[in-house]
Amino acid sequence: MSFILKGVAWPAVAAAGVLALAGCSQGGDGPSASSGGITSSASGGSASSSATSAKGDLAIPADADDETRKAYVAQNALAACMRAKGFTYTPHVMEYDDSLKDVDGQDYEAAKKFRNKYGFGLYAGAVYRNDPNVQGSEAYNKKDTSPDTAYRNALTPAQKKAYDKALGGRTATGLTPGCQKEAEEKAYGPEKSKAEIDKKTAEDKERALAAKQALNGDSELVTLAQQFASCLTKQGFNVTTTQPTEIGDMVKFQLSGQTPPNGILALSKSEATAKLTQEIGLAKKDLECGKDFRAAYFPKLAKHPFEDVTG
Repeated sequence: MSFILKGVAWPAVAAAGVLALAGCSQGGDGPSASSGGITSSASGGSASSSATSAKGDLAIPADADDETRKAYVAQNALAACMRAKGFTYTPHVMEYDDSLKDVDGQDYEAAKKFRNKYGFGLYAGAVYRNDPNVQGSEAYNKKDTSPDTAYRNALTPAQKKAYDKALGGRTATGLTPGCQKEAEEKAYGPEKSKAEIDKKTAEDKERALAAKQALNGDSELVTLAQQFASCLTKQGFNVTTTQPTEIGDMVKFQLSGQTPPNGILALSKSEATAKLTQEIGLAKKDLECGKDFRAAYFPKLAKHPFEDVTG
């Protein structure tokens, strides 16, 4: 499964694919054409499309949906804006991290294989610390999806300040003036007002509530959820809900609430291994108890999708 990040979800400046400039003038407002400084690499290092034009723009995939197309437009516009200001930026569209996609049990066989090794994926990172594909591991946390971090790290403080000012960014009150704002407006339209955002949030909440009510009121799912709960009880679990929209993740959420407050990597290897072994056992029991429920739930979820909205 791939998901393209919208412009509004871009990471902070230091991790946003920042690229070096040719060098700053003494005034600190932009690059100096005469200073040797730092040059850029045309080959990004992120998990993004590598097809680029002669000037470095990303080629928009022919089969791109509307959201994907907008993400490419935003990144190319950002690069063009930075070039116009005398800087260089490597556009990159990041893919959604789906390394935990098999844990939920939608595909029983895939979930069984995943859970037999990683449980719910809560403590695995502390055991497989050198595996960059295991969420929470040391290697995973060190992964850099930005193609230009090394270049920005080599800039002088004055260069970084000038670059960051040109780039702009998002604050609690909205986008600051800069290329990010210009690029997002080109791809997604003018930034919405608070009233518009509040209205959209209210509408999203209403749709989510309607979808959840449809699923929680489904007689087949209600019966299967009760059978699921009964099986868990017999296995020694504390069942806190029989709601179809909640019971599938109940055990995982209960266990996640018990993880160390200072992080799983604070555990020793032996401690982490013991925790993971216990987690695997619980994850396998949860999967087997919920097999029939999940087989019925996920097809109906596809007809009544929802995403909880806060705020």
